[in-house]
Amino acid sequence: MLSVLLLSPAISAQETGKDNFLRTTVSSYGQATVIIPYPGRDAAVELSKSVSISSADGRQLEIVLSQITVEWFILQGFDYTVVTGDSVKGVEMASGVKHALEWDSYPTYFQYDSIMRSYARLYPELCWLDTIGISNYGKLVLVLKISDNAADDEDEPELFYSSTMHGDETGGFILMLRLAAFLLENYSSDQRARNLVDNLEIWINPLANPDGTYKTGNTISSPTRFNANGYDLNRNFPDPVSDDPVKQVETIDMMNFMKGRNFVLSANFHGGEEVVNYPWDRWERRHPDEDWFYSISRKYADTAHVYSPAGYMTFMENGVTNGWDWYYVYGGRQDYVTYELQGREITIELDDIKLTPAANLDLLWNCNWRSLLGYLENALHGIHGKVIDSVTGEPVPAKILIPGHVADGSFVFSDTLTGSFTRFAAAGTWLLQLSADGYKTRDFEVEVTDGVAVDIVVEMEPLVNPVDTVETERLFIYPNPAGEFIKVILPVRQIGNINIVILSSLGQKLADYNETTNEGSPLYINVEDLPRGVCILSLTNRDTNVCDRAKFVVLRRK
Repeated sequence: MLSVLLLSPAISAQETGKDNFLRTTVSSYGQATVIIPYPGRDAAVELSKSVSISSADGRQLEIVLSQITVEWFILQGFDYTVVTGDSVKGVEMASGVKHALEWDSYPTYFQYDSIMRSYARLYPELCWLDTIGISNYGKLVLVLKISDNAADDEDEPELFYSSTMHGDETGGFILMLRLAAFLLENYSSDQRARNLVDNLEIWINPLANPDGTYKTGNTISSPTRFNANGYDLNRNFPDPVSDDPVKQVETIDMMNFMKGRNFVLSANFHGGEEVVNYPWDRWERRHPDEDWFYSISRKYADTAHVYSPAGYMTFMENGVTNGWDWYYVYGGRQDYVTYELQGREITIELDDIKLTPAANLDLLWNCNWRSLLGYLENALHGIHGKVIDSVTGEPVPAKILIPGHVADGSFVFSDTLTGSFTRFAAAGTWLLQLSADGYKTRDFEVEVTDGVAVDIVVEMEPLVNPVDTVETERLFIYPNPAGEFIKVILPVRQIGNINIVILSSLGQKLADYNETTNEGSPLYINVEDLPRGVCILSLTNRDTNVCDRAKFVVLRRK
């Protein structure tokens, strides 16, 4: 008993010392990485709701802690080891913009800003610079649009590459800058680059978390996974399973940016392993397009294998994994984009070293640039359709789904202004079902071949009264889904003084005002400030109290 009593204070002192070292590390560097023994699947899934797991292999979990999670972690009493090491080993900062463009060093923040602006200045027809938002420390989250008519919003598939949501995973940051340079500089001489730029709208965001990479300074000195407030931005997106209600400014800005576009295909880039990860991260069940996701992921990794040293990108299933099979992520961007926005996004881990040494940046490019181009080329394949009114030939905003294949947001919408849509699918024969407000539902069979584009035009027949062929007397809303506005064709009973109420699908009142309507003129309603999703429009004639209701969808903003 005396031995136990003497030993217990010593153990307690050791634990207190380790905990204090962990606190000091987080305080000094903004984060700390710890390793714990693998606690079992169920426990690991629960743990992922509270802390940022960065890797798992069935034997141990790697967890990165910030100032907002370290005390919670300590209270859990885990047996842990703090991973120590020089977080900026191998980082070489460029002496100037010219040096940075040799791609064997890291730019300062100001040099990065100058490089992005120079692309738009040197290639004004092909490149347009935009700002997604501003970080907590006032740094710009920049994005380039690269297309043959960059200033125009053309009827072409939109794609999105985004890197370094985790500020200390920097290899993708340089790869995205270099990819933009490759497409712009080789547009006139390289047929592959020209084909991509001519037929797609490619958006590239090299640095999604500038505060994590540069903090308040101009150089990379102590980068962190987290943003300035200690949040993992790749755990901060809306999640139907375990949602963090505290949304960071970088997350809100990124969500608004992506909602305003219609990205049919996207990828976000990280470091820490070498693997292509596809949805779902949050669910054990598979996405309805599992075969297609695996195919494009396999193509990326296999292409990298051909041009890389032996052993590169061989983690998990020889460089490819389903997210849930690896480890569990709630609030991740790839699942949000795929589930909520009807996009298709994967996560690409480029380097088993999070902060790629400057000396390895050229090798990382040579391993991946062909795969980067190949992933973009996926958007040239699949089903490319246009939905039109069979009578007028005007575009129809329709919902396109594959019956028996509709779980988890796997449907897509045609563009409200052009009627165009892109639907990816594995090789085979597929039955598309198209539906739109005011039109008869239409089935359309399509044969899909790998690596081939299928171009179709689907004519939708307007709904009419089968007895007297007069249009049904009801509210008719278009475009629907909508972006900036809707127009409402009114029945005679809603001509005059009316009250307009807009409700969310949960019954929350979003608008309530009076208006005067005129016969022969549609009612115009601005909806650009409404939340994305299903809304209910209620019109009440103030003289007769007659009420009409109809649903519409706020989908995208230009």
